[in-house]
Amino acid sequence: MSKLMPCLWFDDRIDEAIDFYTATFKSTRIHARLRQAPDQPTFTCTLEIEGQMFLLLNGGDKTSRPFTEAVSFVIETDGQEETDYFWDRLTADGGEESMCGWCKDKFGLSWQVTPKQLPQTLTGSNQEGAGRAMQAMLKMRKIDVAAIERAYRGD
Repeated sequence: MSKLMPCLWFDDRIDEAIDFYTATFKSTRIHARLRQAPDQPTFTCTLEIEGQMFLLLNGGDKTSRPFTEAVSFVIETDGQEETDYFWDRLTADGGEESMCGWCKDKFGLSWQVTPKQLPQTLTGSNQEGAGRAMQAMLKMRKIDVAAIERAYRGD
C-alpha cells in the first residue's frame, strides 16, 4: 500500500460521493467511515479504489475550494467497451466532457479515461503514425480506440 493518499474535500455530498465511487469502480472497499453522530452525514471515509487509497472529507461549504483540472486521476482502460463504461458513468448526472479523454464527474473531480492503446500508438515505433494518432486524439473528447489505431496505421 502506498504511503501517499489523496484527500478529496467534498461538501455535504460526501455520502453521495461514496455511493457513486463504490458503484462506478468494481474494485472498491471502504476501510473506515467516521460519523460525528449516527444521524449525521459521514465526516471522513477512507476508500480504496482499484488499489489506490483516498481520504474523503466532508469539509462543509466548498465554494472556495472547488476541484480543478490541475489535479486529475488517470483510469487506464482496456479497449473501447471499458473506455465507454467509465466515460459514460463519470459524465452522467452533471459531469462534463472535455478534450483528449479528460472529463469531470458530477462532483467536479477531473479524470483522464485513457485506453492503453492510446500511449501504445503515441509512443509506437512508427513516428509518422504516432504523429497521426496524436492529431486524431487532439480532435476527440472521449477516446475512440479504433480511430486512433486507424490513424496510427495510416488507414
